[in-house]
Amino acid sequence: MPFLPKMPSSLTSPRALNLLAAALGLAMLCYAWFVQFGLAIEPCPLCILQRVALIALTLVFLGAGIHGARGAGRLAWAGLIVTAAGIGAAIAARHVWLQSLSPDQVPACGPGLNYLIDALPLFDALAEAFHGSGECAKVDWTFLGLSMPVWTLLWFVALGAGGLWNNLRRPGDAR
Repeated sequence: MPFLPKMPSSLTSPRALNLLAAALGLAMLCYAWFVQFGLAIEPCPLCILQRVALIALTLVFLGAGIHGARGAGRLAWAGLIVTAAGIGAAIAARHVWLQSLSPDQVPACGPGLNYLIDALPLFDALAEAFHGSGECAKVDWTFLGLSMPVWTLLWFVALGAGGLWNNLRRPGDAR
């Protein structure tokens, strides 16, 4: 775009943008912990699964930024980014769907994630948590009229698409 100043190439390199995405993921996690501990809003099982996906995505971006791969390595990092972001988006989409149900269609409240992990094998506990419960349908927090699961869905999609673009492009394309 001719009306925008050119950024130094070191700020738009795939490595720098991966590290920026990792910092953004860390900021999102810090905000989630602030909401939990500062605002005293307890996360539901799907919220916790979204955090796990965000931690994975943040670590993948961090790894891609530190590694600074070229060629096939960047393709591998792009695949990991899309996988982590896709899993997070699927969990968030399920959460958004539960929040959109009418009160008579909301599933009954179930045990918390800690109990599920203690009582069931790990994959069974995660599958049960993914189904969601009545507490997952409750909207405790909104910003600009959108609930936190909607925002996390948007961020997972944006970070996944941005990470895919960043790691598949030629390094000079961002200028």
